[in-house]
Amino acid sequence: MRKKRFSDKEENPRIFYSFDVSGFNPEGDVVLIDKPYRCTSFDIVGQLKYALKQEFGKKIKVGHAGTLDPLATGLLIVCIGSFTKKISDFQAEEKEYTGTFRLGATTPSYDLEKPIDNEFPYEHITEEMVRQAAAGFIGDSEQVPPLFSAVRVDGKRAYQLAREGAEAAITPKQITIRAFEITRCDLPEVDFRIVCSKGTYIRSIARDFGERLNSGAHLTALRRTRIGGLRVENALVLSAKDEKSAEPNCPTTL
Repeated sequence: MRKKRFSDKEENPRIFYSFDVSGFNPEGDVVLIDKPYRCTSFDIVGQLKYALKQEFGKKIKVGHAGTLDPLATGLLIVCIGSFTKKISDFQAEEKEYTGTFRLGATTPSYDLEKPIDNEFPYEHITEEMVRQAAAGFIGDSEQVPPLFSAVRVDGKRAYQLAREGAEAAITPKQITIRAFEITRCDLPEVDFRIVCSKGTYIRSIARDFGERLNSGAHLTALRRTRIGGLRVENALVLSAKDEKSAEPNCPTTL
């Protein structure tokens, strides 16, 4: 039986995607993919690995250079063959995201993965306060990752402890925010563009953003638009194929 991942949703059907891999180099290649909503990064890698095996008749090493949450979309760098050695280089690159925060409410996962657990007043918040709060994030700081994340706590993934209802002390991580631009302020919704370092959790920024405004907030939309000099505009857009026509043995995870 396939091991269940914390982001799996039993009520959501598995989605299979069409991959034209005939132009890929199985010995070494880098593929930019615009990850669709609700699929996992592991889904993409697993299905691409299957497509490559079908095309070239052998197992080919495939890995991605930075996970995107299931509810996020955007740029996913996938490395093939010998180019998997470049994964750490891509992971170290600066990231750019766009998205939306919803003020006045929080969730345990800091996004829409979990339902709202607390509501807070936001009527006191002005657009000027929103922009001042965003400016306060610029620079180096320590960030506490979400409990619903893959960081390790005493040898276990944090999300495993969260599922068990256990409390966990997560060590803060050093991050850098180079840009935090407010692109739309229609309270309680706030659209943003953030440029940040490796290891930054935008969900945690949502949590901290709400607290700095004496309210609460959670992430309702997220899109990764850039990794280093690579942009999502140049990424492959995947087409979903009907589940009934999908190959029965095609894996959805590694």
